[in-house]
Amino acid sequence: MLRRPAISIVIPIYNVEKYINTILDCILEQSFTEFELILVNDGSTDNCGTICDHYAQHDNRIKVVHKLNGGPSSARNAGIELQ
Repeated sequence: MLRRPAISIVIPIYNVEKYINTILDCILEQSFTEFELILVNDGSTDNCGTICDHYAQHDNRIKVVHKLNGGPSSARNAGIELQ
């Protein structure tokens, strides 16, 4: 039986290529590891989607959703629906 993570972290992402590696590395380096990280690429026009996919390929706690831009609330809702 698959064990569900203790918490889910949903992060809306839009054109933050300059900061995304620092943000994701900080989260992944925490001592608490029983979480899933849901990254919602909200129609970014930079390389955020590619970066998110790269992280997901290397850490099975990460899930990525790519969607058309709809704003932060829309992105959070898309991440919540993924659970």
